[in-house]
Amino acid sequence: TVSVLYWCDRLMRRIARVAASAVASAAQMRQKHIARPSPLPEYESVATENGVSMNLFTAVNSALDVSLARDSKVVTFGEDVAFGGVFRCSVDLRDKHGAHRVFNSPLTEQGIAGFAIGMATVGWKPVAEIQFADYIFPAFDQIVNEAAKLRYRTGGQFDCGGLVFRSPCSAVGHGGLYHSQSVEGYFAHTPGVKVVMPSTPTEAKGLLLAAIEDPDPVLVFEPKILYRTAIEEVNPDYYTLPLGKARTVRAGKDLTMVTYGAQVNVAQLAADELAKDGIDVEIIDLRTIVPWDREAVYQSVKKTGRVIVTHEAPITCGFGAEVVSSLTADCFLHLEAPPTRVCGLDTPFPLHEKLYLPNERKLVEAARDLVKY
Repeated sequence: TVSVLYWCDRLMRRIARVAASAVASAAQMRQKHIARPSPLPEYESVATENGVSMNLFTAVNSALDVSLARDSKVVTFGEDVAFGGVFRCSVDLRDKHGAHRVFNSPLTEQGIAGFAIGMATVGWKPVAEIQFADYIFPAFDQIVNEAAKLRYRTGGQFDCGGLVFRSPCSAVGHGGLYHSQSVEGYFAHTPGVKVVMPSTPTEAKGLLLAAIEDPDPVLVFEPKILYRTAIEEVNPDYYTLPLGKARTVRAGKDLTMVTYGAQVNVAQLAADELAKDGIDVEIIDLRTIVPWDREAVYQSVKKTGRVIVTHEAPITCGFGAEVVSSLTADCFLHLEAPPTRVCGLDTPFPLHEKLYLPNERKLVEAARDLVKY
């Protein structure tokens, strides 16, 4: 009996040593994999080539300026666009490119949309500004029933390629219920249009220029809180960033946060706080809502086993629901915890934004719960 116990003890110790060695080896390999950054795609490095310091609104201005200069079919218009726009995105463009290409519109969003659609069908590339995303709804029918369907309904004889709607969106700190909404989910449900929301100046410029050249109509929602707060070195010349390609903002191994727009910065604040607890967060910036980079998100969640999807728009039927549904199908066997959403509340947008917004505190609490699951 003593001999049997002795050999059992020896065997268990050996198994424990082998298991510990395997775990340490796997952890080391995983850490090496995470620590070794992948080379940037060429289009990413071009975005900062010969970089000039720009904030987000000057990057948008640069994109419009470059596009107007290189293509005589590009025009831009909207409410107050001629004098530079309320957020100054079109400042000086009328003087440089002429009143026939940079001009004001009447105060009619459906008129702006209808005029832009008509121009696009005959070969122009109109960049129409809707002054606030909250006021895009009068143009909703024109966008989803005309622009989105034109190629299909005419059997490919006509289309709205080159048509872009730009619009400031999301919270700004004091906008209240009519100047703070994130409306991307309404349009993400519409076949025939693409939907973009940048989080940095390089993205704002590169994605806008790509949208102008795209064969489909594109809505570009620009988080207005970033117009002056987001600053980067931006290529002053022409470049594009591909629609439908996500960006890994931060590599991590314990949990993935999937987001876009201004919420990318909130996710980074949360990740910094979670790092103090030893929780290593990976952040994926979708950049494009439609089409979205499902493969990039899958690869990240497959690695981390946990995911939080976060956006400012209300949680019910928000775009996060689509991402979570897809991940449940794609990553079911890799998940260590239920996919979670941290989003805006299902209420009209209040003046007291801190209660409504999915801030870093809410993200940190959700992440801690997932890691403990």
